[in-house]
Amino acid sequence: MGCWYEGPLAAFDTETTGVDVETDRIVSAAVVVQDAPGTRPRVTRWLVNPGVPVPEAATAVHGLTEDHLQRNGRWPAPVMQEIAEELAVQATAGRPLVVMNAPFDLTLLDRELRRHRASSLSRWFESASLTVLDPRVLDKHLDRYRKGRRTLTDLCAHYEVELEDAHDAAADALASLEVVRAVARRFAARLERLSPAELHTLQAVWHAAQARGLQAWFARSGTEESVDPSWPLRPDLPAAA
Repeated sequence: MGCWYEGPLAAFDTETTGVDVETDRIVSAAVVVQDAPGTRPRVTRWLVNPGVPVPEAATAVHGLTEDHLQRNGRWPAPVMQEIAEELAVQATAGRPLVVMNAPFDLTLLDRELRRHRASSLSRWFESASLTVLDPRVLDKHLDRYRKGRRTLTDLCAHYEVELEDAHDAAADALASLEVVRAVARRFAARLERLSPAELHTLQAVWHAAQARGLQAWFARSGTEESVDPSWPLRPDLPAAA
């Protein structure tokens, strides 16, 4: 039997109006499924009219203007339900879900689901557990002393993964998936005996430790910023703004 990282994987990514998971909105999303390395991925895309202004700074990142989204995007409520359904399909099929910086994308999706009264994200995985692989957490734990940033672009350069059309949800999802395969191959001696479910559990521990380290660094530098140690989803809130 082959290693998990040579088998089927799914990946999820979003583009948004900003970086606040509690108040910002999803404007595009994609789920990518690849059955084996080098095979043609299956891509599902969503374009959303968020119903709120899209800041120019956000458009500068992903290229989606407010006018384009108003003309071509769908209303958020059914889209968020479709995304959650698709992620549940992947969980039921037993495919690990790759999400770069999972607490951002998954928490934002959770808040969107709550905002549009489609229930919380966790309720979609009551019958089949979601197994998440986060290339940022994996890389930072396995190669912790490497200096430099660890954005998706940086990880792609380091692991020699091609990233075309950065900040397109589908392109970023596929690149994240390929980075996870590359990380696992490079550190196969440490990962090949671990199942994706075991890695999911370990990543929660690793991310918490990474968050504590960053929080300590902020304290030493006099930066008043709080780092949430939760992974892959930040704690539920009673309601989203």
